[in-house]
Amino acid sequence: MSGVSADNGKHKGQLKKFQLGVEVLLDEQKNLLEGKRVGLITNPTGVDQELTSIVDLFHNDPDINLTALYGPEHGVRGSAQAGDYVDYYIDENTGLPVYSLYGQTRKPTPEMLENVDVLVFDIQDVGTRFYTYIYTMAYAMEAAQENDIPFIVLDRPNPLSGAKVEGPVLDSKYASFIGKYPIPLRHGMTVGELAKLFNTEFNIGADLTVVEMSEWKRDMYYDETPLEFVMPSPNMPTLDTAMVYPGAALIEGTNISEGRGTTRPFELIGAPFINSTELATTLSELDLPGVLFRAASFTPAFSKHRGTLSHGIQIHVTDKNAYLPIETGLHIVKAIHDLYPEDFAFRPENSSGISFFDNLIGNSWVREAIKNGESVESMKVQWQKDLNKFKEIREKYLLYKK
Repeated sequence: MSGVSADNGKHKGQLKKFQLGVEVLLDEQKNLLEGKRVGLITNPTGVDQELTSIVDLFHNDPDINLTALYGPEHGVRGSAQAGDYVDYYIDENTGLPVYSLYGQTRKPTPEMLENVDVLVFDIQDVGTRFYTYIYTMAYAMEAAQENDIPFIVLDRPNPLSGAKVEGPVLDSKYASFIGKYPIPLRHGMTVGELAKLFNTEFNIGADLTVVEMSEWKRDMYYDETPLEFVMPSPNMPTLDTAMVYPGAALIEGTNISEGRGTTRPFELIGAPFINSTELATTLSELDLPGVLFRAASFTPAFSKHRGTLSHGIQIHVTDKNAYLPIETGLHIVKAIHDLYPEDFAFRPENSSGISFFDNLIGNSWVREAIKNGESVESMKVQWQKDLNKFKEIREKYLLYKK
């Protein structure tokens, strides 16, 4: 994706003082942890700039008493696939208990917190409402408040920059673990900023401290920092994936493959019944900003259409600043729906009349609009009022300047 790496060096020479929240904590704010039993919620993205795990940094620090680990979806070491149940176990490297926050409970129980005086959260988010780690954080904040335990968020960049906000705000009737609160699909906030917003706007009321990054600016994309990209989950292998994810993941709410089971999840989209040239041509004629579509065929190794040759497109982002992932994703869904009405299908509705697509987009009216042949432009107009309201609320919680 040429647009993502084109200005790779733009900020790097100026960023000698760039620090992640974990680095600021260890350099300047270790007093937050000293004399306390520390519980740590993290995964493989919890590393410093030298790629040393925060688990090891804490465990090997004589001033820090690390007593328990907590893993989100995919686990502390990132070894579980999407949706896989992760059980309790002992971490081989440290001998510490690892409690799953993606198993029988998504909120730490009092028993899980028995040996903890302070909870620390350090996980890389990808800037999209339906990525589950921010709700693991929210549930843990609730548990911390209920058990009178301080909660510390070690901040990390929003890979999509913190400057852009896009898409419909979640209708609370469609709340789920992929959308707990009324925020837009692309929220333009860091995890620390979201923690502050969640804590106040949604009445969690935790004793919250956010350890801010040093020298991160709102308009920075991930490749404009000195950081290496560590996979936040098995199907988020690159920054390219994260760039397209807010819109391309809407395909998960349909019978079309979103590229799981290939080396380019969310960039490759297709199904056996699609004519790849026809779809690529249709989308190219829309002349959407910052993106090109290439006719592509692939055979997923797992997930939808596993082992079956599928045809469709690859999304190539050419200008990350111009690219609108959610608008693009909706155009893709609409184009496939319109071109192949006999074969395309949204995921079935549950007993409450809600399709998985509704959970992803955060409402049911977008699905109905696509079925009724309405334009993506008209959808954008419909969600703009709520988006503007969110932008006003969001301003109160922003920690970093442009």
